Amino acid sequence: MRPQDLIEKKRDGGELTRDEIAFLIRGYTCDEIPDYQMAAWLMAGFLRGISEAETQALVEEMLYSGDVLTHDQIAEPKVDKHSTGGVGDKTSLAIAPIAAACGVAVPMISGRALAHTGGTLDKLESIPGFRTDLSLDEFRRVLAACGLALIGQTKEIAPADRKLYALRDLTATVPFRPYICASIMSKKLAEGIDGLVLDVKSGNGAFMRDLEGAQTLAEMLARIGRGMGKRVVALVTDMNQPLGRWVGNAVETREAIEMLQGTLDGDFAQLSIELAARMLNIGGIEEDLDTARTRAVDAVTSGRALDRLRRVIELQGGDPRVADDPGRLPQALLSRDIRAERSGYVTGIETDEVGRVVMDWGGGRRRLEDAIDYGVGLNIHVKLGDPVKPGTPLVTAYYNDASKFESMADRLRRAWSITEEAPPPVQMIKAIV
Repeated sequence: MRPQDLIEKKRDGGELTRDEIAFLIRGYTCDEIPDYQMAAWLMAGFLRGISEAETQALVEEMLYSGDVLTHDQIAEPKVDKHSTGGVGDKTSLAIAPIAAACGVAVPMISGRALAHTGGTLDKLESIPGFRTDLSLDEFRRVLAACGLALIGQTKEIAPADRKLYALRDLTATVPFRPYICASIMSKKLAEGIDGLVLDVKSGNGAFMRDLEGAQTLAEMLARIGRGMGKRVVALVTDMNQPLGRWVGNAVETREAIEMLQGTLDGDFAQLSIELAARMLNIGGIEEDLDTARTRAVDAVTSGRALDRLRRVIELQGGDPRVADDPGRLPQALLSRDIRAERSGYVTGIETDEVGRVVMDWGGGRRRLEDAIDYGVGLNIHVKLGDPVKPGTPLVTAYYNDASKFESMADRLRRAWSITEEAPPPVQMIKAIV
């Protein structure tokens, strides 16, 4: 086979065979196929479509491109959670310690920021000293010691996805269901889990902007997981506004810590408790969801979840004192409010633009090698449905590069739509698969 023949076949709308998919993935993984040819194939598939059979082949080839872990030495059920990405989505930092405190082992392999979304690894690395680059042996030891481990992909886990993940981000092929499915499920199925809870985002801050597309993605992900013998539930949740009150790396980490310290109001805490309860349910810890929710809340209010976070930070080389004093996290030197210019109600937020402002101010990457300014962030003061008047703070920006303030402030003002009539209440959970 020749890569250019398979690029041409997909360019012209053909369906690749299992062997052809295998040739591409294996060749790219071992550096026999260069980035520019794989990028061409990714774009051809993005434009012409990938069939369900091609998607399944893609998942399995990416999964078995590396090691598939087992954790037979751990008696507890192994359950993970994955989000398809959003703005202000720091739930992994809260629910992994909650689930672990309730008797679920959480072997979590996460990713970095894609496009306008924040990455779990970037948030974790805002904790001084925290290592996400553990070896598999270290990963297993941390998991056995405290019931959770939070790392990035190692060279052994789905190496095909590790390469493709970065390439998709740089070639504008991220928001495509078959590629999203293959990326998520190849990593998650390699973790050695018994079950998986999926948080599929829908809205203007998500890769799947429309509800129908998000529900289709949720169904595809669940079908793939169940077909591989795993217990899976997928929630389709709202991403038409940032989740929680903070957007950025260190500031979102701080918000997650404060939630584990007992701040249980707001949409971020609500969703975190729901996802943690689903993990307990999928893991067989609690059959009744209401009981599972109560148990998740108790893990927070008792301090047991915060203890797990403190322990995993210590085991992964970070400063455990941040669990009690999040002021030790990186902080920007400058801050200013961006205020409303008219009266009314917030009826829309361009959530993806909010994420891009954080990225463009240094809180994210345009290229893989870019450094991140962990202190950059936004404090969201008003959300959908909130009343405002002239001078009401919409958002407080925390930043180090003052030269960008005026342009960023203008972008943020335009991201908030304010009209005279209040919108209907936001429904956080839109569907369950």
